[in-house]
Amino acid sequence: MMMQRLYERLKVFVNDRWLVFVCAMWVQSCAGIGYLFGSISPVIKSTMGYNQRQVAMLGVAKDLGDSIGLVAGSLCEVLPFWAVSFIGAVQNFVGYGLVWLIVTQKLPALPLWVLCVAIFVGTNGETYFNTVALVSCVQNFPKNRGPVVGILKGFAGLSGAILTQIYAIINSPDEASLLFMIAVGPSMVVIAIMFIVRPVRGHRQARSTDNSCFLFTYSVCLVLAAYLLGVLILEDVVNLNQTLLTVLAAVLIILLLLPIIIPVILAFYSEPRHPVDENLLPETDKQVSSNSELQIGGSFILSEAEDEKPAEVESLQSTERHRRIAHLQAKLFQAAAEGAVRVKRRKGPRRGEDFTLMQALIKADFLLMFFSLVLASGSGLTVIDNLGQMCQSLGYDHTSIFVSMISIWNFLGRVGGGYFSEAIIRKYAYPRPVAMAVVQVVMAIALLYYAMGWPGEIYVVSIFIGLGYGAHWAIVPASASELFGLKSFGALYNFLTLSSPAGSLIFSGVIASGIYDHYARKQAGLQHVDSGSFLAKHLQEEKSLTCLGLECYSLTCGLMSGLCLIAMILSLIVVHRTKGVYAQLYGNNLV
Repeated sequence: MMMQRLYERLKVFVNDRWLVFVCAMWVQSCAGIGYLFGSISPVIKSTMGYNQRQVAMLGVAKDLGDSIGLVAGSLCEVLPFWAVSFIGAVQNFVGYGLVWLIVTQKLPALPLWVLCVAIFVGTNGETYFNTVALVSCVQNFPKNRGPVVGILKGFAGLSGAILTQIYAIINSPDEASLLFMIAVGPSMVVIAIMFIVRPVRGHRQARSTDNSCFLFTYSVCLVLAAYLLGVLILEDVVNLNQTLLTVLAAVLIILLLLPIIIPVILAFYSEPRHPVDENLLPETDKQVSSNSELQIGGSFILSEAEDEKPAEVESLQSTERHRRIAHLQAKLFQAAAEGAVRVKRRKGPRRGEDFTLMQALIKADFLLMFFSLVLASGSGLTVIDNLGQMCQSLGYDHTSIFVSMISIWNFLGRVGGGYFSEAIIRKYAYPRPVAMAVVQVVMAIALLYYAMGWPGEIYVVSIFIGLGYGAHWAIVPASASELFGLKSFGALYNFLTLSSPAGSLIFSGVIASGIYDHYARKQAGLQHVDSGSFLAKHLQEEKSLTCLGLECYSLTCGLMSGLCLIAMILSLIVVHRTKGVYAQLYGNNLV
């Protein structure tokens, strides 16, 4: 009897949506390998003898790999989720494994395009991790999209700092060994838990304790960020020995494992809720579960019910109103099945219903969100990719500290963006993209601060660009799921992620690198009026050029500050256009 009870508890534990959520956090905590490019790019540059433009091309390849996830989104609709995760793990291992072999000269020197392809393949593997984690958890927590997306994307943003601290345990004198850890570490974690991260009909597992669980998760997130920030400050002030570094990394791992307490308590120390017990649930819980299923599979019936419900229903108490609406929905389903009524349909879905990617691409709101992301997210990613060189140009030796710092604030931006954007729509039913407009203004101010060369500019940029860039990737996916549905969420999300490399291709690959190399040549005395003499010098000497001083990136930051203000205007247009949609979605929840 006891063994049977234990087996049932284990079954509930394995299929608990909170276990899926916690495992998705672990996947995300090592899936943001692209954010470590600022740490590995100086190693690649010095080892391979590249100039800044060539390093920028590697950064663009990384950004493309990090954002072209349409294949991953499509595979999630036809393959088991574990298979999609496995494909990503293999790509990550093969891509960064090849980069490690080339940089450590275990393979002969290969052309630049080979490294670009390898970095693209390796980084593209994380789009599979991200897609599986996000799609699984958004489907499992359909009523908590903001917090779920914010926390998951937050751990992805924090992964740079996490992997950097874990790497400190290795204490390898070979800096290229970080590449080896990037190739092996994420792949091992993903393969170990790939069978757990998947949809588990989580919308039917809602509990009264969910708010407490989210509060505990937020607390762990804040403690984790504060701990990492404290470790970074300690490392900057004091020269720590290897034993203390190992202890600090062990504490970090314990903090990462801490959220597993939630599914353990829910499965083993509380009464589980089995699907077969649904008939025994209170009437209101059954209606919530029923409404969740109707929203996923029959949004047109919900829309029809809203049109057909009597006006006096709105004045009833919540329980009675839910009962009457559910009764009306049942009548509409029965009538539609019998052919007694013809459900009214438009030529295409309306906002708030399920869109395919092609249907969304012809909607102005979707395109406005995309181009707003191109300008703002592309600017943020340009700073992240060039942070190593920005620190070196200002005379800072330990660039990894700032890479980790921007990773931490990226994490807090994602967690905070999900939390506060959720508060906006729950309390005021105001469009979620208004939060996006706010963070774009903050990013514009931070970039202008750097461009003006005011005191502590690198700290201001690291903090506020990290916050702003991170907040985008909590707000935008949740907004897209609300406006364009969950059915093709994987494809919609991965199309929106194309905005980052599109912006980075222009801002980093052309503008930032061009300005950097211009001032580097000027400082080295290689700027000649005669183009022939310039080209002759270019092939021989440009590879060793380094730009020093604020001028290397000040003009670039000034231009990107203006672009963020344009992005803010586009976001406000989306806010104006979607006021009515959010009022319908969340207006009834206002107190």
